[in-house]
Amino acid sequence: MAIVIDRDKILSIVKDIDLIADMEKGFIEYSKGNCVVPPMGEMQFKKNKGETHIKYGYIKDGQYYVIKIASGFYNNPQLGISSSQGLMLLFNQKTGETEAILLDEGYLTDIRTAAAGALAAKYFAPENIKAVGVIGTGIQGKLQLQFLQKYKPCKEVWIWNVNKESALKYRSEMGSAFNIHIAENTAELAQHCNLIISCTPSEKALLRTKDIREGTHITAVGSDMPGKQELEGDIMVKADIVVSDSIAQSKSRGEIFRAAQSGFVFSKKVVELGTAIRYKHLQRISDKQITVVDLTGVAVQDIMIARSVYLNYKQRYPITMV
Repeated sequence: MAIVIDRDKILSIVKDIDLIADMEKGFIEYSKGNCVVPPMGEMQFKKNKGETHIKYGYIKDGQYYVIKIASGFYNNPQLGISSSQGLMLLFNQKTGETEAILLDEGYLTDIRTAAAGALAAKYFAPENIKAVGVIGTGIQGKLQLQFLQKYKPCKEVWIWNVNKESALKYRSEMGSAFNIHIAENTAELAQHCNLIISCTPSEKALLRTKDIREGTHITAVGSDMPGKQELEGDIMVKADIVVSDSIAQSKSRGEIFRAAQSGFVFSKKVVELGTAIRYKHLQRISDKQITVVDLTGVAVQDIMIARSVYLNYKQRYPITMV
C-alpha cells in the first residue's frame, strides 16, 4: 500500500535534507545522459490565469520513477490560497507499484527550484556580491533569496514587482533579515546589483541589455513555458557564459529559446548546467564576466527531491509489519 505523506510532514522532513546537494547530483546525472526525462505536459487556463505542468522521469539504475503535477494559479493569493499547488507520485521502478503519494501542494516544486537557483549562484555568481536583485516578489522571490544565503550570503537586496503592494508586503515579511530597497523599475535594480534573480510569469522582457553591468550574474527562473520571457534576447549575446538546465528543453521554452526565436545568435555555445558543474573551465573565472543561467525546471529535480523525502520519511516513521 502506498504511503501518503502530507504537507506538514514534508515541511518537517525537508529541514534535514541538503536540497542543493541533491539538485547538484541530479543535474550531473541528467547531463551525463543517465536519466530518462520525456517531454513535459502542460495546460494553460487563460480564464483563471493558471497553468499546470506534468513532469516525469527516472534515473537509470535507480530505484524509483516519479510523476509530478504542479500548478501555478496567480489569482490565488487574492483568495487567501497559495498560487502553487500540486503533488508528486513515487513508484517502484522494478515493479511499477506506487510507493508514495507526496501531498506537498506545490511546496516541493517551489523549494527544488530555489535550490537550483542557489546552485547556479554557487558556480556562476561573482565572488563578491554587492547587492542581490529580485524581480518578482511572490513565493519564489522569497525562497530564492533565502536559499541563496548558503553559498552567496548578502543582506543588501533590491526588489521590483509590477504590483507595488506585493513589493511592500515582501519587504515587510523579509525585512528583518535583509536590508531591502524597492526599485522604481528594473533598470534601477540592475544599477545596484551584480546578482539578479528573475522569477515572474511575465510574457514580455523585463530586464534590458543596456542596464546590465559588467560582472553581473542573472538566474532566470520564470520562463518555464513557451510564451514566457523575462530577459531581453540580446542579453544572451552580451553574456560571456550562458547555461541551460536542459538544452533539450531550451529548444521549446526559456530565455535561450526566446532569444534564439527572435533571431539572436550567441557567440558562445550554451552549456548544460550538469556539464558545467563537472568541469571547472566552463564556470566563471572572473568577476568581470556576465553570466546567465536559464532554469526551465527539469524532472530530475523532482525525482531527487521526492526520493529524498520518501527515504527520510521511512527512517523517521518505520513501517511495522503485523
